[in-house]
Amino acid sequence: MHKLTLLPQNLEVLLPTNSPLTELEFELHGQESIPFGCRSGACGACVIEVLSGTDALGTRHEPEATFLQKLGFAGEQFRLACQCRLAGDVTVSAAAGN
Repeated sequence: MHKLTLLPQNLEVLLPTNSPLTELEFELHGQESIPFGCRSGACGACVIEVLSGTDALGTRHEPEATFLQKLGFAGEQFRLACQCRLAGDVTVSAAAGN
C-alpha cells in the first residue's frame, strides 16, 4: 500500500500499487478532492501539482506533457491525475485554477 497525501486538505489515502488516482473519488466518499472530468486526459479538469514523489506516478508521456503545456502547466511537477498510477508515496495538490 502507498500513501497519497492531498493538500491543502491534508487528506491521506492508502492505495494498492498501480492504483489509478481516480480511485480517490471512491476512497474519499464525496469529500472534496481532485476534480475529475473525462478521465481520459482530454479535458484538463484534474491537473495536479506533484509536491513530492513525482517518480511514483509513472511516466508523463508526450501527449500529456503537450496538453498540460497548452493549459499553461509546463513544469515537470504538473500531471493529469487521471493519467497517473500510484507506485509509491506521493503528495499532490490540485493545481491553481482548478
